[in-house]
Amino acid sequence: MSSILQSLSKTIHLSIVLSVLLFIGLYFGNGGFDFDVLFWSWLFRYIHVVVAIMWIGLLWYFNFVQIPNMSKIPDEQKPAIGKVIAPAALFWFRWAALLTIISGLILAYLNGYVHQALSLSGGGKNTAIGIGMWLGIIMAFNVWFIIWPNQKRALGIVECEPELKAKSAKTAMLVSRTNTLLSLPMLLSMVAAQNLY
Repeated sequence: MSSILQSLSKTIHLSIVLSVLLFIGLYFGNGGFDFDVLFWSWLFRYIHVVVAIMWIGLLWYFNFVQIPNMSKIPDEQKPAIGKVIAPAALFWFRWAALLTIISGLILAYLNGYVHQALSLSGGGKNTAIGIGMWLGIIMAFNVWFIIWPNQKRALGIVECEPELKAKSAKTAMLVSRTNTLLSLPMLLSMVAAQNLY
């Protein structure tokens, strides 16, 4: 088991195998299942939750761990964060954001409320989930079109003048904080929708 846990790839593959076995056990133990809308809705909800955890988890990592502690890191150690850790985290961060939006829209379509949710009509569940969807879309837009371009300059992935680099770092941080601000209302809307009519 130790050799599996020392490899992220092996750990994830084993986690997927265990999830598939659990799925098979749960569904065949209850008389089986059909590959119908209910199945696809469940599958996309699962994907949506998994990638959303990665996205918001990384958002909170940046805002609760990395940003507040950068000033405590000695200058000679900062390149390890800026050249290795931050670019890797930003890769997973932006793709998880995109996959969260795509899987959420597919889920809303499969469940028949995509139009009502996006137009904030119908009240109750549709309005709540719609608010969450719009907040998520705004946050994903911020990730791809404001945070990522500014982080590329701030981290030196894209060359620029020192003044622009500093300005880009501040812009990325402020927009990341904006996403952190929006994250709790977005999550509240998503969760509350499950208990509304």
